[in-house]
Amino acid sequence: MDAKAEFNVGDIVRMKKPHPCGSSNWEITRTGMDFGLRCCGCGHHVMIPRTKFVKAVREVLPKEEK
Repeated sequence: MDAKAEFNVGDIVRMKKPHPCGSSNWEITRTGMDFGLRCCGCGHHVMIPRTKFVKAVREVLPKEEK
């Protein structure tokens, strides 16, 4: 992903490394200089700096049509 990619609260992203629970998918809960992420597998919440987040994202998953 490039540094100019658009990330929004509520987006689901796939990270390069999986969480210890086995899930690689995370929901964005906060954007800014730090990103808030909630694991889609176990619900664990983490905050990481934007630079680390942009390097660790593999893809933004498409939103499900309801």
